[in-house]
Amino acid sequence: MLYLVHHADAVGPHVDAQRPLSQLGREQADRLAERAAARGVKPAVIHHSGKLRARQTAEPFRRLCNPQAAMSAIRGLQPDDPPQWIEDLVAGEQRDLMLVGHMPHLPRVLTLLVTGQTSSTLEFPLHGLVALDRTEAQWTEVWRLTT
Repeated sequence: MLYLVHHADAVGPHVDAQRPLSQLGREQADRLAERAAARGVKPAVIHHSGKLRARQTAEPFRRLCNPQAAMSAIRGLQPDDPPQWIEDLVAGEQRDLMLVGHMPHLPRVLTLLVTGQTSSTLEFPLHGLVALDRTEAQWTEVWRLTT
């Protein structure tokens, strides 16, 4: 399984240039991770963009879904990165993987994986999660969680 997660609500850049999660965002991340754990989500690997708000969103998923999950910042999850980088990353991955990133990147990744297209984008839930499963060479959306 592949889990795509949009980071939770963050403070604005005028409040803090690093844009940590707001109080609401911390609550959203915890609640989303709790709901994911209740659905049996147990990623072996959690990657995030390296931005503070993405890392802070990833932490409750690791704590509540799989404390033994490897967690790291990787290239390819920034807002303007090409979605093909993620397509290449997940192509041979056999483990359950969670990617925590940003808009507008995540809708482009979802669209590329599910449709093979790069021109339009599928809707992605703000501060939400989309679960994908691979059948042969095609990814299919299985379910989603919204905040």
